[in-house]
Amino acid sequence: MSPPPWLVTVGVPAATAIVAIAVVLVRRRPTPEERERRRRAAVHARGRITDALITEVRVVETPAGAASHWLDYSYDLRGVSYTASQDITALLAHIDGDARRIAGPASVKYLPDNPSNSIVISEGWSGLR
Repeated sequence: MSPPPWLVTVGVPAATAIVAIAVVLVRRRPTPEERERRRRAAVHARGRITDALITEVRVVETPAGAASHWLDYSYDLRGVSYTASQDITALLAHIDGDARRIAGPASVKYLPDNPSNSIVISEGWSGLR
């Protein structure tokens, strides 16, 4: 016995729409923290290493009242000077001692196809000396 024609005409598109809505609701956009973690992982996996200089470690208060830690650093590649900052708040557990005292020489990992995309520290690597 086959289903009535109206069930096929209405039921199949309705079921397809329900599945599509469910997929959209389940697949959420990554948070800014997750996007930054993925960026660090990509630079760690494909990056090359060069010397850098950490010029400052800043502690900035967020609008929510929490403290955010930032590394300011610079490095030179093929005659071009780069200055960058990295939010290290999520990585403080990977730093020995007070983060505000790590200014000075370091290593940086950068992507060869985009040298301005760089990190000094990630979950799997540290350029701190």
